[in-house]
Amino acid sequence: MRGKEPLVTCDSCGRKMPRSKGVIYEKTIRFGADPSTQINVRFMEKRKLYYCISCAKHRGIFERKKEEAERRAKRF
Repeated sequence: MRGKEPLVTCDSCGRKMPRSKGVIYEKTIRFGADPSTQINVRFMEKRKLYYCISCAKHRGIFERKKEEAERRAKRF
């Protein structure tokens, strides 16, 4: 079913590509405490970002994914 895959947009350059060719990078966004009220409210959100191969290579996404895999392997 490679021919019927949806197109995704690169979050860096805006290039359209099939989802199978895009590099998926999950980014964790954290919202911390409000300094004026000192209430410890934390909110974490994971967002999927799609990059084309050239942008992922330029931004070093492959090295980050490799480091994350090594950290996960050390835990177990």
